[in-house]
Amino acid sequence: MSTRPGADRKVVGFVITHFLRSLLLTAFVLQLNGLVRAEEPEQSTPVITHQLESPFQAGPTTLRIVIPTQRSATQPLMTIYMLPVEAGLESRYGDPVKAVLNQKLHEKYSVLFAFPTFTALPWYADHPTDKTIQQESHLLKTVIPFVEQHYPVGQDADHRYLLGYSKSGWGAWSLILRNPHLFARASAWDAPLAMTKIGRYGNGPIFGTQENFEHYCVTNLLSSAPDSFRKEPRLILTGYENFRDQHLQILAILSEQKIQLTYRDGPIRKHHWESGWVEEAVQLLLDPHHQ
Repeated sequence: MSTRPGADRKVVGFVITHFLRSLLLTAFVLQLNGLVRAEEPEQSTPVITHQLESPFQAGPTTLRIVIPTQRSATQPLMTIYMLPVEAGLESRYGDPVKAVLNQKLHEKYSVLFAFPTFTALPWYADHPTDKTIQQESHLLKTVIPFVEQHYPVGQDADHRYLLGYSKSGWGAWSLILRNPHLFARASAWDAPLAMTKIGRYGNGPIFGTQENFEHYCVTNLLSSAPDSFRKEPRLILTGYENFRDQHLQILAILSEQKIQLTYRDGPIRKHHWESGWVEEAVQLLLDPHHQ
């Protein structure tokens, strides 16, 4: 059998080229993650997992990142912070990462999704005395700076969005109303937004006192919201299972304060990350006039 040295050299070159590319990709992931692990889910895009040491939490926390595979080399990505409803990686009420990956929302909308965790039940407040329960500070001073240092995302309010439901829907609204210069819009789904007293849904140990709770209370914050919330819809509220009565109370307050809102009254869905409501919330975050 005759040999074809030119063809053989092409095959060898091809193998070496792809081997070197594999090494470079591995080096990139290691450089990006330091000593943390990069996971490969069922979908084609990796979930990159970081372990963060934060001075504002009782121990290490996890930050998961889902980034689109096709993205501009020059335009920074928008970041949607998916706020958890449970401590750590508990998933009794579903997994927000799965809610994004199942619909490939990172690819469809070309945004980066960030999924932080908290060591205690998240209510997105800083405890008045316990330095290990500083949840607002953890997000603002540890998570967001880390994301913006390590990923090709925009580093201004126009590139930052908040999405949550139930207690994290409360958190999304509370965070943007307290920090309107840091975020563009916040979306809530089935959230106890009209709550005015400490002690419900496990929030007592997080807020510490009623006095501290008042600083984060959504109804209080709406009454002092800056004019930017009256000029354009920066708040989004969609469907429900448990808290429609609170949604209606909030609608009345927003009308009284002349605050704009992008609102969807239903449909009713299961109180769960994966019950089908997330994509609409993402659409409205990126385009609050979406029909």
